[in-house]
Amino acid sequence: MKKGFLIIISLLLLLVSACGKNEENSGETSKTSSSDKKLEKVSLMLDWYPNAVHSFLYVAEEKGYFKKQGLDVDIQMPADTNDPLKLVAADQIDIAMSYQPQVLVARGEDIPVQSFGAIVRHPLNQLMVPADGTIQSPKDLEGKTVGYPSIPLDEAIIQSMVKADGGDSKKVKMVDVGWDLIPAMATKKTDGLIGGYINHEKLLLEKEGHPMRTLNPADYGVPDYYELVMVASEKGLKSKPDVFKKFMAAIREGQKYVKDNPEEGLSLLLKNEDKSSPLEKDIETKSLEILLPLMDAKDQSFGYQDPETWNNVAQWLKENKVIKENIKSEDAFVNL
Repeated sequence: MKKGFLIIISLLLLLVSACGKNEENSGETSKTSSSDKKLEKVSLMLDWYPNAVHSFLYVAEEKGYFKKQGLDVDIQMPADTNDPLKLVAADQIDIAMSYQPQVLVARGEDIPVQSFGAIVRHPLNQLMVPADGTIQSPKDLEGKTVGYPSIPLDEAIIQSMVKADGGDSKKVKMVDVGWDLIPAMATKKTDGLIGGYINHEKLLLEKEGHPMRTLNPADYGVPDYYELVMVASEKGLKSKPDVFKKFMAAIREGQKYVKDNPEEGLSLLLKNEDKSSPLEKDIETKSLEILLPLMDAKDQSFGYQDPETWNNVAQWLKENKVIKENIKSEDAFVNL
């Protein structure tokens, strides 16, 4: 009897021990399944090599904001600046960073892409002229040369600016300098420059001893357009809207962190710099200072897009023959 009693006690102890282990293992499994839950892969192609404007993306990656939304985001750099829009239209990547006017141009060519978030809400591409020169406003470009990277949009911007300022745009000579924008100004090959950014080329020129005056297109007849937007294909947005909503939630958290902690946000960007395009910390620091106010949606959430802005830009592109057909601006974007 004692032996049988001892066996029963032993079995009960084993069962209690086993139950405890099962509960412990169950808890571990629950934690593991929660943290290692299969993430949805999302491919994102930048507009250019990583720089200050992309800080919020690398913060979202490094701080786990993408993972928290169940996303595994693969951030890629384009081989060519035209690649992101082409590849997203062909559904070869999920998300592209591109430019509001280019989205409208693409839709004018029946390419089914849509913007789902405004990142930089105002033009970075501004007319640059020597700060100590005689060009004070766009009309002073008459009889002068303007270097640009042979992009029709840049021609339209200069024409609008000069005309709005009371000048004759036909008297302005546009000079194709490719992407050698900085050398064109540094060597005085041209009198002005369009196609360069106030948070990049302007800063680099000033660092090299060439202070620049900038004239904002939005002050001279050009709509206050979104410089950078997040783009996806119509098919992608319709087939998996939740993925894009989760992406927006993550980058909103990333942008808030950068806004509240700009130094640390920038350090996370620098940690992820592309070795083929090394960054200069002083330039990127100044760049972020310029960018943050231009990325602020004020009383709206980060990424919000104003229908009136899309309509104004679409009309301007049509009036300036950058696009040939009338397009429905409301079809070019979606707020998530």
